Amino acid sequence: MNTIQDTHTSEHSFVYSVFNEPNSKSFKLWVSVINFWIFVSCIFLALETVDPYASMYLQWFELVEITAVLFFTTDYLGHLYYAPNKVKYFFSFWGLVDLISILPTYLSMMNFAALQGTKVLRVLRVVRVLRVLKMARAALQAIEQKVVGSNPIVTNLKIYFIALFSVIMISSTLMYYVEGSLYTPHALEHGQAELDAALKANPLPADAPPEAAKFMPTDPISGNPIPEDKRFYTSIPAAMWWCIVTLTTTGYGDMFPLTVWGRILAGATMLLGLVLFGILLNIVGKTIMVLLFGEHITDADVAPATRESILRMMVKREWLSEHRAYEIEMMSEEDIKALCKKL
Repeated sequence: MNTIQDTHTSEHSFVYSVFNEPNSKSFKLWVSVINFWIFVSCIFLALETVDPYASMYLQWFELVEITAVLFFTTDYLGHLYYAPNKVKYFFSFWGLVDLISILPTYLSMMNFAALQGTKVLRVLRVVRVLRVLKMARAALQAIEQKVVGSNPIVTNLKIYFIALFSVIMISSTLMYYVEGSLYTPHALEHGQAELDAALKANPLPADAPPEAAKFMPTDPISGNPIPEDKRFYTSIPAAMWWCIVTLTTTGYGDMFPLTVWGRILAGATMLLGLVLFGILLNIVGKTIMVLLFGEHITDADVAPATRESILRMMVKREWLSEHRAYEIEMMSEEDIKALCKKL
């Protein structure tokens, strides 16, 4: 226990409270700042794929990305520094999410020759969107706050919109990469160049139609062609429209995928839409019962108590300090049992 106390600063330290005291104002402010930059960086990431904006506002895109990554880097290093077991945090789910949110940008900035290909840059863009998962940490913290008496309806709505935004960003970016990458300007130019070289070696018959000399992108799995009027996913914002329609209706509307992987992704998106719709109905139903019929959410609606929720309750009632609660939260069950025996 003394080792933990020596590792961290005082429990009253401002920097310590930013990363380890969920009930402090500094912690909540920092979470709000990080969530703001996650939202901004994801929106700018989507706009980067729109051709006019990508070239006209390149410097603004780079400035926003660098600024966001600086905040994410500070957040990652702070959590890593104050983690009781730094190796365990580094390989934990949240540690990997924090690392993924900054690593692609740093790899792009290092200007490695192997990272300059268009396909590699598109992969890095897809990986960058996974930083939206950092918002899930705020959602889990909101769940813990329900136990200490915050408004459960507001908390549920926050969790729902975080989940909705995450699904839209990830699904749209994946669809843009899976299907839209087959007919980007670079892909069409490269494909046409290869076709021209092949036709130069083996010319077409004299009676061949003109379309035979024009490159046609195809699904790499099924081999089905993708005609010009079916090339919908030309940018992430375009894919976001498809995603919203897919999440809220039973059909594709005016856009639909043609590739095998695109259809698999579409099926997964529709299933997630059903899950989100069920969650929304549950929230709306409880809200109507509270507002119109004056009912209250009972203890049966509250999630079962966990170690984290119990510790948060004890901290709120000042039975336990934030620092001591953090130490207990990081202890194993065997250590807790040994501590109880000593008491």
